[in-house]
Amino acid sequence: MSSPEPPAPPLRRRGERMRQAVLAATVELLSSQGLAGATVGAVARAAGVHETSVYRRWGTRENLILDALTTELDAALPVPDTGRVRDDLLAFFSALARLLGTPQGRALLRLSVEHDDTLVDRRGPYWSERLDRAVVMVRRGVGRGELAADTDAGLLVEALSGPLFVRVLLSGAPLDDALVRGLVDLALAGARPR
Repeated sequence: MSSPEPPAPPLRRRGERMRQAVLAATVELLSSQGLAGATVGAVARAAGVHETSVYRRWGTRENLILDALTTELDAALPVPDTGRVRDDLLAFFSALARLLGTPQGRALLRLSVEHDDTLVDRRGPYWSERLDRAVVMVRRGVGRGELAADTDAGLLVEALSGPLFVRVLLSGAPLDDALVRGLVDLALAGARPR
């Protein structure tokens, strides 16, 4: 009878290479196994680093997961500045719809609303920070006179993102460019200067 092979020793990654490997492993585990599968030990093994390296860099599992989700979403959703609010919103929310249309994007959205007793609930600040990035586009539109001065930028962004999230979480209806165009045009119609 042969003995099982010992686990491969962790790679000697440091700095940004180690951070990127750990964040990629975290997102992959979150997407495939959910919060329960994204333990620090599992992430370290998947990234090929020592578990102590993960704790030294992030301190807690919660910090690791939030950094992974933030990095993934912020990279997938750059904030455009085309000079026209409609074009900015179309580009941003089309990118969001494409992301949410992938298995990984759907998993990440579900994770962001899933409750886990082992993590401090920081979903409110997490989502408000993500939506604040999009609010910048609306504020620029107000500043250029494309939208009414009293436009509630946060509410407009929520009006656009809410239907996308609901489709992914509840109905499973497809997310396409026509839907995004319709949502953007509907939201902007209520925010145009009178």
